[in-house]
Amino acid sequence: MNYTLAKRLFIGLTIGFFMVGCTAKKIEVEYEKDGNSGYSVVDHKKGGPPPHAPAHGYRAKHQYRYYPSRSVYYDTGRGLYFYLRGSNWEVGASLPSNLRVGLGDYVSMELDTDKPYIHYAEHVKKYPPGQMKNKYKKNKWG
Repeated sequence: MNYTLAKRLFIGLTIGFFMVGCTAKKIEVEYEKDGNSGYSVVDHKKGGPPPHAPAHGYRAKHQYRYYPSRSVYYDTGRGLYFYLRGSNWEVGASLPSNLRVGLGDYVSMELDTDKPYIHYAEHVKKYPPGQMKNKYKKNKWG
């Protein structure tokens, strides 16, 4: 092997290793104790938007009607109601009789969760009962 060929081979391998090193992805594995006396892997994906911010072009998975006067969510796709009973959230295909009458105005919203009530504190502030702004009103007879 002559000197020129060896030099080209060395430069080619150096550039190749450099490119592989630059494109390598660091993977971190973290464990957390779960309730079943074991450990589970915690997935921390690098890159992309944070979990609370949807990616560009992402469509929400669930469409809801939120009735502020009764603190009720209705999932239009699944036909389920989420409502407060005392201090607990309950879910059902129909509402208890005390909530069925006069739901009032509603706000349509898209959320990326199947548990809309986790955003309840935000919604109560944004859409206080009896204080809905005209731009949010959809239907008086929900």
